[in-house]
Amino acid sequence: MLGLKLPTDPRWVNIVEKNIDEILIDHAYCELKAASTAISLINSFPEYTELVQEMIALTKEEMSHFKLVHDKLLKRGNVLGRDRKDDYVIELLKFFPKGGSRTTQLVHRLLYAALIEARSCERFKLLSEQLPDAELSKFYRDLMVSEANHYTMFLNFARQYGERTEVDSKWQELLDYESKIMQSLSKNASIHG
Repeated sequence: MLGLKLPTDPRWVNIVEKNIDEILIDHAYCELKAASTAISLINSFPEYTELVQEMIALTKEEMSHFKLVHDKLLKRGNVLGRDRKDDYVIELLKFFPKGGSRTTQLVHRLLYAALIEARSCERFKLLSEQLPDAELSKFYRDLMVSEANHYTMFLNFARQYGERTEVDSKWQELLDYESKIMQSLSKNASIHG
């Protein structure tokens, strides 16, 4: 369903199990960045009314997810801690060339967002199926559904605003590129890495 070319190495869950607090901190920041992305899309493309309406709703949802993750951290006796760089996103954002028309820039940003959400969904599915902690397992199953919806929303907007054949071609190229990034990741305690 997600179209990812390289699944996460299942051993990544072993790293997560040993570093749950680090994963929760990283996850909290991922939710915050997702809300930030939605706000940025509103600021950058205010003339796309349907997109703006969806991004308003997404901002609210992502902030509610941030609160859920933050509450989990507090319940475990931890604090949020400082943000860490996300090597996955840093590498991913190198794929499309800078510049181009506003429509091209919008489509590229939507495709990046779709892929990040797809990978998050895939990771949350792994966590929901393999974490021995029943509460965290259910938590990630619930979030997995949201991530899948976000992935399809972003991809559908890209197809709506761009030329479908070109968007689908770029999507496949981005998926290929992302699979190469994933070959060097899955080795640390982060949602995407």
